[in-house]
Amino acid sequence: MISQDAVASLVAGAVQRALVQHDANMNAPTLISASRIAGSVAAAVTFLPPTHQRAIEAIQGELAGLASEFVHALAAEAARRSATAAAGIDENPALMPANDTRRPTPQNLRNRADDLESMLIEDWAGRVAGSTYLEENFRIPRSTLHRWQRRNEVIALRKGGRKHVFPLAQFVDGRPAPGISEVLAAIANPRLAWFWLTRPSPELDGRIPIEMLRQDLVRDVVPAARAFSSV
Repeated sequence: MISQDAVASLVAGAVQRALVQHDANMNAPTLISASRIAGSVAAAVTFLPPTHQRAIEAIQGELAGLASEFVHALAAEAARRSATAAAGIDENPALMPANDTRRPTPQNLRNRADDLESMLIEDWAGRVAGSTYLEENFRIPRSTLHRWQRRNEVIALRKGGRKHVFPLAQFVDGRPAPGISEVLAAIANPRLAWFWLTRPSPELDGRIPIEMLRQDLVRDVVPAARAFSSV
């Protein structure tokens, strides 16, 4: 009987060939990651118990949305690990591990914000995009996006000179997750706010704040944001 690893390898190879045929200039790391993810997921589904396979068959219409959520969560976790390694969090008290229960001091928060400013956004923030992408793929008009930005209802991260990009994980059904403005009111630095939102929070028993906001748990998240930023 073929093993799960073998199935994953076969599917990954087929997906990689298909992607190359679709776009021969696709970024190589992206090509490899996409094919491996596809192979791993296909193999995992193939080896599920029959009852679970039938359950998945019953929600075929929702698979695209669920897959998108899975990939966003995967990207956020990868970014978290990358940021941890890049920032040397184990040795740098300004970027304490997410499960560190020590309360931040004003100096630690300033240092953490400075460190995030010096890092590439792609290394810690997860998947981000500009206004053109959001308009074309999320159907968010530029005027609406800029209005949200002026009102602090969306997290915008400065990239380069005056350009801003927007973390995609903050959007739910084409709108910012509820509670973003309240979090920004508590944590004024957008980079620090997004860093906190995407890491397990001691104030929330290790849960990830942005995932809770996506579930409308604003009343739990906002006090935790205030506790994080207070002394």
